[in-house]
Amino acid sequence: MAEQRMERLKLSPKRVFINNIDSYASKFIAKFLCECVVGAADDPDLTEEEEERKVSNHSGEKAFYVVGSVSESPEEDRPEIQEEYSTLCRDVLLSKLMRCDVVIYNISQHAEQLEEALCAVTALHDEMNHFSGPKMFILVSTVMTWACSRPVDPDDPELPFNDEIFWRRRAHPNFKPHIELEKRVVKLGKTNRKLFSTYVVASGLQYGMGEQLFHFFFKTSWLGRTHSIPVFGDGKNIVPTIHINDLASVIHNVIEHQPKVYYLLAVDQSNSTMEDIVRTVASVVGPGTIQKKRSEEAFLTKDLSVMEIDSLQVNLRLEAVLIKELFSMTWLSESGLVENIEQVVEEYRQNRGLLPLRVCVLGPPAVGKSSVSKQICEHYRLHHITLKDTVSETIAQLEAAVTNSDPESGDEDAAAEELLFSLKDSMEQNGGVLDDHLLVKVLKDKLMSNPCRNQGFVLDGFPNTYEQAKELFYDGDHESEDGPAVTSASRKMIPEFVLVLDASDSFLQDRVMNLPERLAQEQNYEQDHFLQRLTRYRETNTEDEAVVNYFDELDVSLLYLEVTSSSEPDTLQLMQKIFDTVGKPRNYGRSIQEVQEEERREAEERMRREEQEKAEEERREEEEARLRAARWEEWTKSLEEVRQQEEELLEEQSVTMRIYLMEQVMPTLSRGLIECCAARPHDPVDFLAEFLLKNNPSSF
Repeated sequence: MAEQRMERLKLSPKRVFINNIDSYASKFIAKFLCECVVGAADDPDLTEEEEERKVSNHSGEKAFYVVGSVSESPEEDRPEIQEEYSTLCRDVLLSKLMRCDVVIYNISQHAEQLEEALCAVTALHDEMNHFSGPKMFILVSTVMTWACSRPVDPDDPELPFNDEIFWRRRAHPNFKPHIELEKRVVKLGKTNRKLFSTYVVASGLQYGMGEQLFHFFFKTSWLGRTHSIPVFGDGKNIVPTIHINDLASVIHNVIEHQPKVYYLLAVDQSNSTMEDIVRTVASVVGPGTIQKKRSEEAFLTKDLSVMEIDSLQVNLRLEAVLIKELFSMTWLSESGLVENIEQVVEEYRQNRGLLPLRVCVLGPPAVGKSSVSKQICEHYRLHHITLKDTVSETIAQLEAAVTNSDPESGDEDAAAEELLFSLKDSMEQNGGVLDDHLLVKVLKDKLMSNPCRNQGFVLDGFPNTYEQAKELFYDGDHESEDGPAVTSASRKMIPEFVLVLDASDSFLQDRVMNLPERLAQEQNYEQDHFLQRLTRYRETNTEDEAVVNYFDELDVSLLYLEVTSSSEPDTLQLMQKIFDTVGKPRNYGRSIQEVQEEERREAEERMRREEQEKAEEERREEEEARLRAARWEEWTKSLEEVRQQEEELLEEQSVTMRIYLMEQVMPTLSRGLIECCAARPHDPVDFLAEFLLKNNPSSF
């Protein structure tokens, strides 16, 4: 038997088809199988000697050649996937499946895949006589097909279901098509198991590797925009779960060992309630508190589909008996999400690219540290940490804790009250300023809070001295000969980038003098006080133990920036240099709702601007029309005056001429014309000319 198994192991690599390879579950199942090498699956029946021979004979050989379908054009490269298919018709899809040794259909996430899965298993069953070799069909279903099952023992409701009694399962009303498909797959596999074997793997709610189903709770906790994370319903429902890599390992073992059973439950050993899961996520990633809401409110959450809401409200105790009996699996998270939360959160951060970004901005007073810090926070979605705000926030939180103290938590309340007294007393003794050791404690607590550890922060204007930096970021008990040694906790606070702004004293003084009086008072920039602060800063940073020396010893990236102008182009150029140095954001981008809201605001702003431009254009046109009318009226009036003047001048000139003609010319000319008419000469002009010459009054 062992020799036969060894011969079977030599048949590699197997060609495996996985549907929707760009979806969460299928993607990681494919990735897991692509990384498997021949002999990676444990066989409990092999002796230690056979196991060693198996590994040595197949060291490094890939076990699977993975191909798959994609729902749309791929947005990311998947070099481990040998072939990807999109929008295949049934005949072409069947031809692709016929070339595969193993066909895996995952319907645990997308209900629209049920019809395609049914067509695929039916078509393969009908083509059994044309197989070139044995084939295997694995349906990855969901435990929601157990959601309405009757208790195993009515007198013991905590007795778990197991896959040995799978025939007793009853599906959730919205998952009845899933259970019908499961039955169909099992039935088709009974025709000729040697040639065409089928399996149903009922997966628990999947988690890990960036999250899918539980992503809403992780993201809400991570963003830290709410004081508590919602639990829909009473939260007492037990949620069967499995890490996505453990699910992939189950599928791998099914392929390798081809067990005689055809139905397996794939769940871990946890029996965590929904409240346990959300509370744990909120504690490690978010604010640490939860708020129970009515189940119906889940449907108002845009980030959760109906299928996901149904899954999150399931209440099942399940035990994967057959996996334990058949496989010697190496579990990644056998005890469940709650027990392995640190590992799951780290996977979530790495797969989502959610790495904290820590920046410290230093420089003399009035150089623009707060302005730069705010722009960095806005661009990278970080937390802006200032001394004033942090101290005020801490005092307010301590006062609230003392006011709402719980008698059962005496030590915590006493510690809060003692710290509050110390802070207030120190501020009274030092004119509103905290002692360094208290200031460092307050800042440490702030920088180690979940929001700062998750997204990161911009520390504005602190530390100011080498000693402050040393006290904030490193523990004296961990001193090393090579320089400052930091604790694991402090390492999570140390800035990755330190931006050192600087400017000439004259520039800084001019900037302060041009500030509005109210703003200068708020920033403590009165002339005498500002000059003292500037002098103190210069003296501190010319010493051998300047604050930047501490970061230099820790190999922290230092970026020195000279501020020479307050103009907008120079400021934009300065910020672009910072963005180029720090790199791309590592936080969540804007959500769909935020993008839509931004687009709506931009559209409204564009419409408002267009309306203003249109109104301005209409106003200009009206003004131009009014000016044209006024100019036309003025020109017409001026033209009329000129015409009247010309007429008056002409009239004046014509009177003199008329008198002259009437007295000197017309009498003689009239007689000549009368004579000419009477005589009717052949040439009247000559006749008239001769008459005028003879009768010219001046000749007499």
